[in-house]
Amino acid sequence: MNLVHPKLKIDSLDNLWFQVSGTICNIACKHCFNNSSPTNRNFGFLSLEESTKYLEESIELGVKEYYFTGGEPFANKEMIQIIEKTLEYGPVTVLTNGMLITEEKAKQLAEIESDTIFSLEMRVSLDGYTEQMNDDIRGKGVFKKTMLGVERLYQNGFLPIITVTKTWKDFEDEKVMNGFRDLLISHGYLRPRIKILPSLKIGKEAVRTKGYDKYEYVTEEMMDGFEKEQLLCSNSRLVTSKGVYVCPILIESEDAKVGDDLNESMKPYELKHQACYTCYLYGAICSNFSTSAREEL
Repeated sequence: MNLVHPKLKIDSLDNLWFQVSGTICNIACKHCFNNSSPTNRNFGFLSLEESTKYLEESIELGVKEYYFTGGEPFANKEMIQIIEKTLEYGPVTVLTNGMLITEEKAKQLAEIESDTIFSLEMRVSLDGYTEQMNDDIRGKGVFKKTMLGVERLYQNGFLPIITVTKTWKDFEDEKVMNGFRDLLISHGYLRPRIKILPSLKIGKEAVRTKGYDKYEYVTEEMMDGFEKEQLLCSNSRLVTSKGVYVCPILIESEDAKVGDDLNESMKPYELKHQACYTCYLYGAICSNFSTSAREEL
């Protein structure tokens, strides 16, 4: 199949992502697209010093927001200091499973946010509104620890965005959304924010399901009239322990590395990976909000 894949130019570097804990995570979810786990050392931690270097470089390129992902960001022992430093430069969002957020950390985060003019958003991953539904995917005991982290964040003034990967059928949408809403309210989170994400059929998810079909690629014709700013690679880059990558989704692909520094990474990228097809269908799935992603609350 000889498909012509479009090249997407980066219009501006609005968002900078940090693979701050590499592929090191305290759990091993069955649907993890980058195979993060307690034993995956493909990518390592970013230090405060390394992060600061990229922050300084980001100023000249006009970065407006900063995102931290992994792995599990709070597995990085310098995470609190990195967040505090980054809030000197702009708004921060942390993608976490919430399990490592102790009461002390929640208080520290609240104190840091109170001392900055920028926002600090916490996105907590949860994949079931019951213990069994969640732990079948994310591992035994995860549900209770995640919900405790959500409670601690809420009690310290945060309104965490609960991100849920869709693993159910369309006809179950209303039932599932009501389940998540009722769960969060029952745990004292009276103003729940929920973001539904599509599954990325790579990594462990390709093993758990059948992966992508052979036709699921982005083509030149599909991009005609498409709002390109919906795609993360048109306005973002990801820094890792191995250099700069085009986006957080493709770090296991060697050709997704686009440079050793931010300036070098400002080049067009060919949308030849099947994961690009998911972004095409659902919009800016990695950002907090988008017009195409399925956000219910």
